[in-house]
Amino acid sequence: MNDQEIAREIELRPIVDIATEKLAIPSDVIHSYGRTKAKISFDYVMSNRTPSRGKLVLVTAMSPTPAGEGKTTTTIGLTDALNLIGVNSSACLREPSLGPSFGMKGGAHGGGRAQVAPMEDINLHFTGDLHAVTSAHNLLASLVDNHLYWGNQLELEPDKVSWRRVVDLNDRALREINLRVRRRLRRDAGFDITAASEIMAVLCLAEDLSDLKRRLGNIVVGPSAKGELIKADDLEATSALGALLRDAMAPNLVQTLEHNPVFVHGGPFANIAHGCNSVLATRLALAHSDFVVTEAGFGADLGAEKFLNIKCRQSGLKPDAIVLVSTVRSLKMHGGVEVDDLEEDDVEAVRRGAPNLIRHIENIRKVGYEPVVVVNRFEADSEAEIEAALGVITGLGCVGVVGSQWRDGGSGGVDVAKAVVESVESAPSAPHWLYQNEDSLSAKIESVAREVYRADGVEYLNNTATELQRFESLGFGSLPVCIAKTQYSFSGDPKLLGAPTGHQLTVREVQLKAGAEFVVAICGNIMTMPGLPRRPAASDFTLDDNGQIGGLF
Repeated sequence: MNDQEIAREIELRPIVDIATEKLAIPSDVIHSYGRTKAKISFDYVMSNRTPSRGKLVLVTAMSPTPAGEGKTTTTIGLTDALNLIGVNSSACLREPSLGPSFGMKGGAHGGGRAQVAPMEDINLHFTGDLHAVTSAHNLLASLVDNHLYWGNQLELEPDKVSWRRVVDLNDRALREINLRVRRRLRRDAGFDITAASEIMAVLCLAEDLSDLKRRLGNIVVGPSAKGELIKADDLEATSALGALLRDAMAPNLVQTLEHNPVFVHGGPFANIAHGCNSVLATRLALAHSDFVVTEAGFGADLGAEKFLNIKCRQSGLKPDAIVLVSTVRSLKMHGGVEVDDLEEDDVEAVRRGAPNLIRHIENIRKVGYEPVVVVNRFEADSEAEIEAALGVITGLGCVGVVGSQWRDGGSGGVDVAKAVVESVESAPSAPHWLYQNEDSLSAKIESVAREVYRADGVEYLNNTATELQRFESLGFGSLPVCIAKTQYSFSGDPKLLGAPTGHQLTVREVQLKAGAEFVVAICGNIMTMPGLPRRPAASDFTLDDNGQIGGLF
């Protein structure tokens, strides 16, 4: 059976029952979107942020490959496994974007017996949060051009407007457009994907409505002729943007196939944004669960680094345990095996690919944690290959555990769950930061490049070094950095697998995100508007006469 068929075999419980029985959330604060998904009242969320009773578990992974690592499957299976061993647990995940759903990746949120449901709803319109972010972002864009049309009293420089438009689809044709603002005024612009929107980051990092409005008001749309920063507040846009986002601020609740609670809220990508679910959902889960399992997108060099340096720095949250997901398949790909040959037994390739996993383990240790390293089992993995992977892990003194969450659900992650519960005892009181707030922006970028990517240096193109200095002169030097680079390699070259050294990180553009409160460094050929592959996942969608959707997996 495929993932969709497995999910349809399970009769989901009413989401109100999940909330009341598993989380002790009162039924009158649950706003249902049908029978199996809901939002939790924002007022209730605000009154249940502290004290935090739960332990926070971060799930991350080795560098991803087209073979797939099953990080989300592990996150869901671990949540189910913790509940099986008597530990009251919930999960916190991001909302999928329509871009990957119709593009290369297809649907998200697990597979096999470790899924979040209802999968079709979550992957498509869900509760409308991404549409709200898209609308708010584009409202601000329209207000910018409307201001230019009606005389430009703020003296905004039309050719230096930095606020682009967004759409929640992969559409490379929209990367660059030319706008006719009025008869004698045209300007170049473009679209990003909604997951890269600063408003998405603001939604995920805001602590309450007051903080949301403060951050929205601080969004910079471009400079004036005098060099001053023009912000959303200057355009009197803040309250309108907040109104569009009010309902989206409330976290969404769904369930695993084993009927355990999952908060799915916010959807920034980890390669071009900060890759974590919302602070509000995480705090709500921690107030109602003994353990909360969350994930950060892509490999630990991206998602985990940004989880710590952006989400944790800004919110004061910290992980109590870190799980690092690996697979035999990914080790073999980093060892030089082509994707079509992965089912052939090749123990030596597992060992050749080990340096990628080893580097991620080293990086997690640098921030003060001993990771629980999971070998996520696939059906074609041989026992010899599994043993080779475990040998690499235990040879470094790490806890190595085999998980079979895809095949067995929670029961396949019981050993992982026990190892995680034990590991929280050795968690540091705070992460060991790789850079300090007072470091220069360039020093922060260079620290991540050197310590995490093992780059020899950073090359700043297109006046980016001067731009970083300008951001500092404007008072933004204390912000963390969000490095946008390929997810497939420690370097900026997606084809450079394994654990490369001797490379340079090339920064071609920097962006000030004053509302989200970080600075983005765009590296290599990374795009904030992805394109579709030759055969998009959209081509495999089906819709039968009964309204059932297929092809999401």
